[in-house]
Amino acid sequence: MRRDPDEENNALSEIGMMLLPAGVAVESRLLLAGRALRAFCDGFVAILLPAYLLGLGLGKWDVGLISTATLFGSALMTLAVGQWGHRYPQRRLLLAAAWLMAATGLFLAGVSSFWPLLLVAFVGTVNPSSGDVSVFLPLEHARLAEAAQGDARTALFARYSFTGTLCAAVGALAAAFPDALMRLGWGQLDALRLMFGLYGVVGVAIFLLYRRLPVRREHEQATAPAPLGPSRGIVVRLAALFSLDAFAGGLVVNTLLALWLFERFGFSLAAAGSFFFWAGLLTAASQLAAPLVAKRIGLLNTMVFTHIPANLCLIGAALVPGIEWALGLLLLRSLLSQMDVPTRSAFVMAVVTPAERAAAASFTAVPRSLAAAASPAIGGALFATGWLAAPLVACGTMKIAYDLAIWRAFRKIEPAAAPSAGHGPVR
Repeated sequence: MRRDPDEENNALSEIGMMLLPAGVAVESRLLLAGRALRAFCDGFVAILLPAYLLGLGLGKWDVGLISTATLFGSALMTLAVGQWGHRYPQRRLLLAAAWLMAATGLFLAGVSSFWPLLLVAFVGTVNPSSGDVSVFLPLEHARLAEAAQGDARTALFARYSFTGTLCAAVGALAAAFPDALMRLGWGQLDALRLMFGLYGVVGVAIFLLYRRLPVRREHEQATAPAPLGPSRGIVVRLAALFSLDAFAGGLVVNTLLALWLFERFGFSLAAAGSFFFWAGLLTAASQLAAPLVAKRIGLLNTMVFTHIPANLCLIGAALVPGIEWALGLLLLRSLLSQMDVPTRSAFVMAVVTPAERAAAASFTAVPRSLAAAASPAIGGALFATGWLAAPLVACGTMKIAYDLAIWRAFRKIEPAAAPSAGHGPVR
């Protein structure tokens, strides 16, 4: 018996609402699905990239330089979205980003020398870090911000971050797949190239997924996207502090942390994948708890007072002599270090006007990417000289300085709730 199409659509809407926080538009499930697919790929690419580059005969510093190129290129594209993206429909830009992801995977699988790899890293969407630094970020954030208000928005951003973190953890387990292929007789480089080809195929899948996003006509939008205006001052201050945090984090992006595990403890791809899987699960659990904590102590306090202990754990992991203590501290860090991600996103969206959200997401993401772009090359150089503990200690120290600075600068303007349409930013 044939079902009524309206009944099917209603059933799909009901399922979508079950998967989303109350008070959130059902179309957000498409953005969450796209984030899940991208994060799965990011999870294994961050681990496989250093092994792939070393297998091609490149050095540790080359790994750092290519990681720098990925972040620097992402920053420039994100800046372009913030400056000129309001002239184009967000859906069209998301589709273009999906095609870029597909091309990135296919080119990475097909080139072998340093300069072509550097170029692909610069213009593509490869993410060597634990967070999302791609051009997708401001576009998805702006669309998500329109789908909910107040506490529902914080919960939606937490679900978005949780989805990404959980799927990245599963993707980390997929980093063991090349080892399985090598046991079947595959060459290492062929097995790794297959994984980058998979990355490209997932880009095509995301394109097909985002084609289902509703097309919004200008007169149908509650607020038309616009460049920064009344919120410029607060966004500039946030961007400056975020850049310090990002520069520190770039010293220990997942690609370099995987390299640290390879060099210090002789980890295999499978062992590194297992570690990042469990670390990702702990991070995902913490992000589910983040909106509950933020509801009790506020967005800013959640950002700061979970971040400081996490960075003390990172410093400790670099200095302890045994593998058990080092991995234990790194896992404890994973439980705390990313609780600021959904709360930070919600904080930015809540202190700017609705029309400025896409630009604010871009202009706070760009300095993060630019600052983070410089530090992987420094981290790679430190590893190459044998100073394995230095990047971790420097990262933790600078991040604690960031935590103290942002708390002092914004402790008096924590928004109790997101401003509604037509109201100015909270100051």
